[in-house]
Amino acid sequence: MINEFQLKNFKAWEDTGPMELKPLTVIFGTNSSGKSSLGHFLLALKQTVLLTDRKRALHLGDENSLIDLGTYEECVHGHDVKADISFRLKWQKNKPFMVEDILKKNHRYSGKALELESQIASHPRTGQPWTRSFTYRLLDGNEEKFHVIHSKQDGRPKLECSPLQLVRAMGRGWPVEAPEKFYLFSERTLSRYQNAQSLNNLALETESLIQNFYHLGPLRNPPKRIYPWSGDTPLDVGAQGELTIAAILAATAEDRKLNRGPSKRKQNFDKFIAGWLKDLGIISEFRVQPVAPGRKEYEVLIRVTSGSAEVKLTDVGFGVSQVLPALVQAFYCPPNSTVWMEQPEIHLHPSVQSHLADVFLSAIKARENGEPRNVQLVVESHSEHFLTRLQRRIAEQEVSVDDVAIYFTSQDKNGNARLEPLKMNVFGDIENWPEGFFGDEMEDITARTLAAAKRRRELKKKGG
Repeated sequence: MINEFQLKNFKAWEDTGPMELKPLTVIFGTNSSGKSSLGHFLLALKQTVLLTDRKRALHLGDENSLIDLGTYEECVHGHDVKADISFRLKWQKNKPFMVEDILKKNHRYSGKALELESQIASHPRTGQPWTRSFTYRLLDGNEEKFHVIHSKQDGRPKLECSPLQLVRAMGRGWPVEAPEKFYLFSERTLSRYQNAQSLNNLALETESLIQNFYHLGPLRNPPKRIYPWSGDTPLDVGAQGELTIAAILAATAEDRKLNRGPSKRKQNFDKFIAGWLKDLGIISEFRVQPVAPGRKEYEVLIRVTSGSAEVKLTDVGFGVSQVLPALVQAFYCPPNSTVWMEQPEIHLHPSVQSHLADVFLSAIKARENGEPRNVQLVVESHSEHFLTRLQRRIAEQEVSVDDVAIYFTSQDKNGNARLEPLKMNVFGDIENWPEGFFGDEMEDITARTLAAAKRRRELKKKGG
């Protein structure tokens, strides 16, 4: 789970400042204020991790990647190619992480939090991203137990550790090689030291964290009458929800059983999702079945009310097909995942938007096969109803205020994005409402009152 994220010189963000992420983090904001680019940057990190080319510092994307962010010049804040894009990620481990000095018996450095900070620059000749430096820190609470810096300054790569003292292997004094990707030590570099091999575990931890990052975009695919499925297990529901039905079928075939929290009833995955759709109040029954025995094509059947006829997903309101990927993604992703969703409430009635908050609160508390899933959700939203339900659940003590973070993004007069954390107390009250958070309600009420008074005067004059 990501505990803290900070991004500098990317798109509209000169500096987000330290952004604390909780099990449920909600980001509100004005249009084009930069909130989506935060998730897009994390998606760029993921496609870089998945890339086989170890020399590519940051894969900004192409037509075949998870996201295409353009060139470095298009991504860097203010299009200043002389500026570095930098970021910092901090995450918590379930068990202590250790860096061991094999040259000293029982000498190890231990902590439960890891931090990666990386600086990425534009190559002066090619314009391609290259890694200027990255730093790993091992933390126990706020105390630093260990750090390692891998950099390339003035054309000379360097590797520095503290308090671990690296010892050269026997043989020729080969130089340190440049960092790979935004987080990787060169295997040749590590092989040139007697006690550096455990540093490779830092990169593995980074890969584990970022590979378990999933993203659902704001535009989901329209429903289909027939969905093909040949037995594959997708990694997620897809950026546009195109793999949602395949994910349901795969999870059900694997006999995955979920419940909404401790002491709650376990259900098969398809029944679990159907139960939430019913609780949202948008359908009565939901099931997925093959169009005929032995076929690889499936249809989604819906009954809107208990007494209505069963119809296909294409024949009901658009909202069902749009919310379904968000529901499935929240519970389908592997344990210890971070899921970033853009506008999951789109096309939903206000009352359903409220209930969606309950779904996500359940997702962060859900258990699978008797174990906590520890899933983290980051939700971009424009829904006042979603927020109001969160406030209510905090006041009712259904969820701790410490498990929820809320942010508001906006732009200053120079076009720089700003991130403002909203302070919510244990009563569900927001103590620092930003200006223009959900528009100026009083302005609308005043304008409507004045317009109505003017209209009454006009009608009175006409009536004589």
